Amino acid sequence: MNRYDAVQDLADALLFEGYVLYPYRASDGKNRVRWQFGVLMPPDYSLLDPTERSWSQTECLLDGDKALIRVRLRFLQAQSREVLDADRVLVTSLETEDATYRPWDEAVVRTVDLATNVYRFPRQVTFSLPGGTEVEAVGTAGFLRRTRLPITGTVTLTVHDLPGPYTVSRIRVRVENTTPDGSSERVGALRQALIAHHVIVAADGARFISQLDPPEWARTFAGESENVGLYPVLAGDLLLSSPIILYDHPSIAPESQGDLYDATEIDEILSLRTMTLTEEEKREVRGTDQRAAELLDRVDTMPPEFLDRLHGTIRYLRKVTEPPPADQPWWDPGNDSTVSPETDTVTIGNVAVGNGTRVRLRPGIRRADAQDMFLTGLLGTVVAVLTDVDGETHLAVALDGEEGEVQRSHGRYLYFGPDELEPVE
Repeated sequence: MNRYDAVQDLADALLFEGYVLYPYRASDGKNRVRWQFGVLMPPDYSLLDPTERSWSQTECLLDGDKALIRVRLRFLQAQSREVLDADRVLVTSLETEDATYRPWDEAVVRTVDLATNVYRFPRQVTFSLPGGTEVEAVGTAGFLRRTRLPITGTVTLTVHDLPGPYTVSRIRVRVENTTPDGSSERVGALRQALIAHHVIVAADGARFISQLDPPEWARTFAGESENVGLYPVLAGDLLLSSPIILYDHPSIAPESQGDLYDATEIDEILSLRTMTLTEEEKREVRGTDQRAAELLDRVDTMPPEFLDRLHGTIRYLRKVTEPPPADQPWWDPGNDSTVSPETDTVTIGNVAVGNGTRVRLRPGIRRADAQDMFLTGLLGTVVAVLTDVDGETHLAVALDGEEGEVQRSHGRYLYFGPDELEPVE
């Protein structure tokens, strides 16, 4: 089994995000402005348009020494597809029995690998993709002519040992498009760009440290990492650095039946919309791109039970070990024996604060209600310590005096985070 196979499906989802958007036709306006994620343009074009970068950099932390580090760069190379009639004359469309072909930019998956021992740095790999032209016959109706332009680039790996008692190093992977003389127009420049590029890093004999949730001793090191155009997250024992920021250990939803390339939408909605396309529209989808044609066939033949699975899935934040009694709703605190609002406490400073603790109110700046400023400095008593479904702690407080008596009689309190209260001796 290839070391990178564990994240192959996820990496492919990143690679083809936005590849072709619903309604999956080459003639649709939204499909004329493509490829927004992870694009590295030729450097000449980046000089003309500074918003488009020609290089990216990702940094991560590695705990351990004497590791074998492997880096894999993946990206799409665009190729223009022209439509020719039976006499090999350029035309705007080509009709066959089941498809309508129009000019379109396809893409080819490219991979660049780099492997090295940690003691040999820096290490650089230069890659070159030659241009070329291929012609495919479409029955007897005509031809599709595909043209690719040459691309050159580099992948550079460096490792720096960090100071301190820990055997921790900072890995830097820099990817650069070095293609000379790129087009001055974005559509043309994209044909010599590294599209939707991402990096996968493996390390044998060491482990990666999370950038999102590093251990306390590594927080400063993680905060000093510089990531440009890519951001690294843990993916099992690998590191995945992508142009779309993810959480650690991301995965494809098991309900998904395949890539829909337009992940800003919901699978169910896209599937239902695709089913409503007319036969003429489906003809153009089949002729737009082979991946779009496979998507259409998959949706058209999807069993009803598969479609039902897309309708909605609840993944609980907490595992429920025992079902609640039939006469009690799931949200009743009495169903969760792990919490007790009346007896639980939370430490503020060096004080255990819970039911009966007197506090001074210090509403935080994150509150948007101007009324909260009038609560600053008031005294009250904590009534309960509560935890919401996201695991955040809140304290119910009744004010001192008559207002607090009204709050107690109605069971309606003011709620604050632990950082908004100051225990009073």
